[in-house]
Amino acid sequence: MKKVVVIGGGLSGLTVAYALLQKRPDLDVSVYEADHRPGGKIWTDRADGFLCEKGANGFLDNKPRTLELCKDLGIEPLRSNENSKKRFIFLNGKLNALPESPPAFIKSGLLSLRGKLRILLEYNSPKGPEDETVADFIIRRLGKEALEKLIDPMSSGIYAGDPYRMSIKSCFPRIKELEQEYGGLLKALLKIRKEKKKGARGKGQGAGEKRASVAPGGTLTSFFNGAQTLTDSLAARLGDRLHIGVPVHGIEKSGDRYRLYSPGETVETDIVILAAPAYAAAAIVKDFDGGISKTLSDIPYPHVSVVCFGYKKEKVGHPLNGFGFLVPRIEGRKILGTLWDSSIFPNRASEGHALLRTMVGGARSPETAMLDDDKIISLVFDELKPVLGLQKEPDIIKIYRWEKAIPQYLLGHSGKLRLLDEKLKAYPGLYLAGNAYRGIGMNDCVENGYRLAEEIALS
Repeated sequence: MKKVVVIGGGLSGLTVAYALLQKRPDLDVSVYEADHRPGGKIWTDRADGFLCEKGANGFLDNKPRTLELCKDLGIEPLRSNENSKKRFIFLNGKLNALPESPPAFIKSGLLSLRGKLRILLEYNSPKGPEDETVADFIIRRLGKEALEKLIDPMSSGIYAGDPYRMSIKSCFPRIKELEQEYGGLLKALLKIRKEKKKGARGKGQGAGEKRASVAPGGTLTSFFNGAQTLTDSLAARLGDRLHIGVPVHGIEKSGDRYRLYSPGETVETDIVILAAPAYAAAAIVKDFDGGISKTLSDIPYPHVSVVCFGYKKEKVGHPLNGFGFLVPRIEGRKILGTLWDSSIFPNRASEGHALLRTMVGGARSPETAMLDDDKIISLVFDELKPVLGLQKEPDIIKIYRWEKAIPQYLLGHSGKLRLLDEKLKAYPGLYLAGNAYRGIGMNDCVENGYRLAEEIALS
């Protein structure tokens, strides 16, 4: 029986192990997780009547693979409510609603008249190089004001990243594809709408919907008991194939097989899937292949802290009727943004209470995330007090620090992936998985996990 060892019990590792067993039940599959729990950065904490997400708080329901996995596991996804569509940007010292339609955008005060007119010039902007930074792409096509007020906070909200260093091709591939395929974003919008109308006339109203999407779309989705429901369910299905608290600290080739070293144990296996974070995978293969290790080490992870404040609603002056807000760099604030989790999902706070989840640090200010408790609490409270009308200190406070949080797809990331793919050809049966490579979200982890399982199952 062919043996497979997955190193890393986060969502990617759990998914690829589960998918492999579904496709090839004849395989002997094991998962080794160094931490005391499975799930990686998907981690839900229940504290004093509040449900706090330490990491990801959900996924968009526009990718069928994750929903199919939920159905297969027998767990019920929970869509966010209408509040999730109301998002805000903190600009000019106040919260500004993000417009939900082109007419609303024209009427909004987010951009100046000059900034709006600059966006219209995008129609005649030339195509750019194969890859460039997010900032260069947006400035070239939409102007600097659009970058500073719209794209910069979005980059921080998704990646905790710096648009002046992030790769447009790797971070927002759909946007780059639209430019390459249609010649520009406005041209793409017009042509796709035309295709949508044509498809709807020819094949019914729903035809063309999938290909007509310019933006990601979808509804933010989680579970009643938090995002960890998914990883817990996968772990339960794997049963005793999942080994918790067992780090792997080395690997070597042994004939046609691989030998893995962990404290007190040496394991021989036919296939190794490195599903640990890139920095952890780099340490494991350091003595095995220095080139692979160096490339993995070159994928940075900034510090991020998640600070949860629980309040009685009467102590909050803002109605919290939305998803939350993000903060552009030009505002000079010390937080990246705050999500109003209890406003978009049930069971995040008890009746009459609200949960505010604030992100601090990231590529913009990594040192801020590592401040001591008193300083980070004061910082977040001082930032939120005038914005949300906080009257008193929180009823509960939880701080979750990630010394290495979200992998950054910097300019040149695709080149790193090509180099890794080339080097791995020398080691049949050795694979990489995880959110450090081709998508950081939960949907990406699930989709890429299944794709890898299919590749291995057919080999």
